[in-house]
Amino acid sequence: MSLPVYGTRAVAGVADWRWSVPTGTVGNVSAVPAAPDVLAPDVEVVPLPDVAERLGVPVTRIHQLIRDGHLLAVRREGVLVVPSSFLTDTAIVKGLGGTITLLRDNGYTEDEILRWLFTADDTLPGTPIDALRGDRGREVKRRAQAMGF
Repeated sequence: MSLPVYGTRAVAGVADWRWSVPTGTVGNVSAVPAAPDVLAPDVEVVPLPDVAERLGVPVTRIHQLIRDGHLLAVRREGVLVVPSSFLTDTAIVKGLGGTITLLRDNGYTEDEILRWLFTADDTLPGTPIDALRGDRGREVKRRAQAMGF
């Protein structure tokens, strides 16, 4: 059995074969995913262009960080935003991307991850995002791993 070829192109004399299965629709591959806004209204958020300026990178890099799961964005009043507590003055909070990945791998959805990060935990104390910001990432990841079992 052979798969259909939907196009080729030559690059420096080498054929680049594109194997594909037709689905009938074309998705928007450049869309930036946004989690449902489950955050409390008083949670401070930062629009993506401001995040990019703060981190000193192009806004397209922020889009890629969200697509790759290193950041979570929500749409608030039609604008894509990131919770400000996910950021330091010049970087993403250490351990945030790994915690998001760990929770996703355990089957949590983006809205469940956001709820968990911003829900107080007496054993930390405070919220998991506060603990990450306070350099207690090991404790946060330990709790995230335990939630998966």
